[in-house]
Amino acid sequence: MTPTYVLTLSCPDRPGLVFAVTRWIAEAGGNILDSQQFSDTSDNEFFLRVHFTMPDDPAPEGLSEHFAKVATEHQMNFRLVIAETPARTLVLVSREGHCLNDLLYRQSAGSLGIEIPAIVSNHRDLERLAAAYEVPFHHVPTDDKATSEARLLELVDELSIDLVVLARYMQILSDETCRALDGRAINIHHSFLPSFKGARPYQQAHDRGVKLIGATAHYVTAELDEGPIIDQGVMRVDHRMSAADLARVGRDVEAQTLSRAVKLHAESRVLMNGPRTVVFA
Repeated sequence: MTPTYVLTLSCPDRPGLVFAVTRWIAEAGGNILDSQQFSDTSDNEFFLRVHFTMPDDPAPEGLSEHFAKVATEHQMNFRLVIAETPARTLVLVSREGHCLNDLLYRQSAGSLGIEIPAIVSNHRDLERLAAAYEVPFHHVPTDDKATSEARLLELVDELSIDLVVLARYMQILSDETCRALDGRAINIHHSFLPSFKGARPYQQAHDRGVKLIGATAHYVTAELDEGPIIDQGVMRVDHRMSAADLARVGRDVEAQTLSRAVKLHAESRVLMNGPRTVVFA
């Protein structure tokens, strides 16, 4: 298959930015397949995602070097990748398997744009699930937080990981690890109105008579569950549902929302905009 390329960038907004990028592609003999842009008038920032072909299938490193002159001229922060290359994704889990199972199935079906070379867990409950998909399983106990996180970062380096997904990994990462994984770690958590914290959130939701069950996928930051939001999902519920029913609905929403976020990230459709994101769907 002939590779295609995705260029994403952000920079101060000014006239001529789209022209500068499209002229560069045209002069290099490329052809644009898809292009999306957004100008954030609140802070005068410009965002662009371009999917294109090149005639000679060059390496992305060479293309990046070639584009660097344009980027420097317009103060662009950019990233250029081969669109068909799957993101090497390390999945972290604890005992709940609904998000992991969904990711493994969608990966096996080729619908996420990722490959999962390993799974890390602080428990062994999901080892058989990993084995069913023939994915190596690493049991990394969290009795010593520093040791467990050091092993996690070792695996990130050893396996050339592009993305880390916390698929109901019930551990809080240290500030140091959050910084090391900045912009390449995604977490999923339940989100209600009101937002119930602590133990048994679905029982709390039932007790308050919520009408919507939701989930939020976001980038991991040192501020717990406060990272830039990638995707959210909700499902309507009513008074006939028990706390157990709400939990079942919640698991479905969590799995679907996390998979959407992973796919968006893997396809280079998410650009950081300070504490927010620009998502080109």
